[in-house]
Amino acid sequence: MPNIKSAKKRQETELRDKARNKGQRSELATALKKYNALIASGDVAACEKALPATFAILDEMVTKGIIHKNKADRQKANLSSKLAKLSK
Repeated sequence: MPNIKSAKKRQETELRDKARNKGQRSELATALKKYNALIASGDVAACEKALPATFAILDEMVTKGIIHKNKADRQKANLSSKLAKLSK
């Protein structure tokens, strides 16, 4: 338990930020699960329509500092390759 006032404030800030980040990570995970479910269903048109929205969520998480840019790029590449395999 912190004794210094600034350390107490910092701890409160960290807890608040952690709760917000957890919600945003959950939102990202949900979007990825929905896209993967579309891939599993085999509906190419729906996947092509959902891909830009999923990319936008990934970009938003990078901007907010929730995930690293390289991780977002890797996930985008994986999602694109899944769609390409499905399209063939």
